[in-house]
Amino acid sequence: MKNSKVRPVLLAILDGWGEAPPGPGNAVHLAATPNMDRWRREYPFTTLVAHNGAVGLPEGQMGNSEVGHLNIGAGRTVYQDFTRISLAVREGSFFSNPALTALMTQVRERGSALHLLGLLSDGGVHSHIDHLVALLEMAVRQGVERVFVHPFMDGRDTPPQSGLGYMEALVAALDRLKVGRVATVCGRYYAMDRDKRWDRVALAWQALVEGRAERTTLDPLTAVRDAYGRGESDEFIKPTVISHPDGTPPASLRDGDGVIFFNFRADRARQLVSALINDDFSGFARPRRPLLGGVVTMTSYEKGFALPVAFPPQTLERILGEEVSRHGLKQLRIAETEKYAHVTYFFNGGREEPFPGEERALIPSARQVATYDLKPEMSAPE
Repeated sequence: MKNSKVRPVLLAILDGWGEAPPGPGNAVHLAATPNMDRWRREYPFTTLVAHNGAVGLPEGQMGNSEVGHLNIGAGRTVYQDFTRISLAVREGSFFSNPALTALMTQVRERGSALHLLGLLSDGGVHSHIDHLVALLEMAVRQGVERVFVHPFMDGRDTPPQSGLGYMEALVAALDRLKVGRVATVCGRYYAMDRDKRWDRVALAWQALVEGRAERTTLDPLTAVRDAYGRGESDEFIKPTVISHPDGTPPASLRDGDGVIFFNFRADRARQLVSALINDDFSGFARPRRPLLGGVVTMTSYEKGFALPVAFPPQTLERILGEEVSRHGLKQLRIAETEKYAHVTYFFNGGREEPFPGEERALIPSARQVATYDLKPEMSAPE
């Protein structure tokens, strides 16, 4: 009698692996990959398009981890939040977005301040500078007078010293619109950690909330230039407070203020938002937590946050994890800390809860190194 036992099927996602012509910058080609070489010889092999419209991104836009896992899990093209928001800006509907306009109205009527937090970049992975400029334009239309921008510098999805150009563009937009000023400058290494390295986030918090940092200067362009002079590329710029020339106290987050976090990707925004809003937060000591008048996130960062969301998630049905579950099969999602959200939340189309029959295993990422180029195998041996 034929054995009808279902054999396990493995879907291994080699995040960051790419196909390109051989060359001195092609790390995959230069590496020893005997297993991959053998699989290519012995089994069918093809490539996938992981950028542009094939994965729901604008033309000319590279893909990324979130986008890749979302499309693989859905089994079809999923139009990304980046595309949805950019389209809303172009069409004009962005400027009447209910969540955003409600917060700005509240800030204007109370005479409090509006703080805009997020990654200053056009990398299109976590944010886009065009969305920040659109928020500034909206603030002008809504009559908000006190606007403070807290840009996180990129240098990871963009060249390592491209941040000065983005800061110049931001300062030019502020001057053109005659609204707001930059209040702090900080590398994403600190403000956008996702591996629970709370000592990094605490330094960003101190600059944002307490108005204190190891570095202080009078203007944001000088802050970036001085960081380069210290050997800090954009990603690693230490939190810097921008003091006002007239001696006005730093523009930190205060009671009654409104906050808009304009990153559209969730994973690297969650920790800082949690520190700002959660009563039971325990990542680091908070001598003072401002009683904010409101917090709006550009997209849904986490279901438990219960915050207004400018662009709620799209509902995806009949995705891979759901279909496996519907057919009574079991599935196991395994990843270490850095990619755990990708094989669970993003692969499941933005769903936090496991499907019936879905188990999850989290392998802690190595914490003894500052960056993973110092331990490229990460936790694979475990």
